Amino acid sequence: MKKKLCWFVILYLVLSLDYVFAHPHVFIDNTVTIVFDHSGLTGIRVKWVFGEMFSSMIIHDYDTNKDSTFSHDEIEKIKNGAFSNLESYNYFTYLKINGEKFIVKYVKEFSADLNSNKVVYNFFIPCHVSATSSYKEIKLSMYDSTYYTDIMLANQNPVSFVNTSLIEYRYEIQDNTKKAFYYGQVFPQEIILTFKKKK
Repeated sequence: MKKKLCWFVILYLVLSLDYVFAHPHVFIDNTVTIVFDHSGLTGIRVKWVFGEMFSSMIIHDYDTNKDSTFSHDEIEKIKNGAFSNLESYNYFTYLKINGEKFIVKYVKEFSADLNSNKVVYNFFIPCHVSATSSYKEIKLSMYDSTYYTDIMLANQNPVSFVNTSLIEYRYEIQDNTKKAFYYGQVFPQEIILTFKKKK
């Protein structure tokens, strides 16, 4: 009985340690701008503001002249060394257009800068969806299913829109309870956008 109890305690401790250490190491405040043009949706502009730990690492590794800003060459090095690898993970972006998956194969206009000692990434996701007289639905989530990176919509103005004069739209933000991850404890935030051509 004592032997069985001993193994139970060891197993409990191992599982507990795994649970404790499998937590986010990178934190991102995410802001999304939905970009329209005369024909409909043209893409999504993304702004990531990183937490202190990751920011310190990027500053240490890439601000080589220690001037608290990123030069063009430093931004290119950040892009190649600490961003482009996310292509293999679809840039943590999950998109559906009228229920059909849209795979993000590339992004444009990447930049990196510093704001109050926090690293800020900006990039653009091309996604062309024409506006018609009927509503179309876009579902957007950004998350890392391994939960190494915690991506949360910013507390203030997490979603904005540009070039909406010809577009009628509405949106909501909710947790996607069907896509739980991290032992079923975390639900990705989902932006649900519907839009059509304004009459």
